[in-house]
Amino acid sequence: MKDLVIATRDVARELARKYSTMTHDELDVLESILEPMKFSKGEMILREGEVCRHIYYIEKGLVRQFYFKHDRPITEHLGEDHTIFMCIESLFKEEPTHIEVEALEPTYIFAIPKKRLEEVAIRNVNIQMLYRKILEESLIQSQVHADLVRFETAQARYKMMCKRWPQVVLRAPLVYIASYLQMTPETLSRVRSSTMLDD
Repeated sequence: MKDLVIATRDVARELARKYSTMTHDELDVLESILEPMKFSKGEMILREGEVCRHIYYIEKGLVRQFYFKHDRPITEHLGEDHTIFMCIESLFKEEPTHIEVEALEPTYIFAIPKKRLEEVAIRNVNIQMLYRKILEESLIQSQVHADLVRFETAQARYKMMCKRWPQVVLRAPLVYIASYLQMTPETLSRVRSSTMLDD
């Protein structure tokens, strides 16, 4: 874990560049609340029934958020390097989540405790902005996914995913991509074949 501790300042800078601008003092504050975590491939980051108390920033790796419907796992989100994920309902209601989160690769994460973030955001306007931008991004991401499966054909869904998240398409198992796009693995195979022919 030592390499992660050393990288914490860099991660604070990454977050500031992506979501806000910060003074050196604000970077110090943000750095002080980041919690480095490391997960092996297949390790659970969050289980059903636990309360989500953090916003998670993936420094390197790949994660899957999923839930069970009629005993079948449904992939809700696939997160890659330099992106945020959270179980938003559990985070804000402080209630047990129905969502599970699994590392699909060896994954390095920096967790931002919601309680500490809110405490420091009161006194630091740029950290407040960062918090708001992270939540906006999460809500937009959920809407994009909802619209994708609601309005687009199977082929359009896959093409959009290739365009927006090419690394996820390359790295995630096809069964999870199919589930995320709300199609069967067989349909996804046909869609991928026809897309390759189109290209």
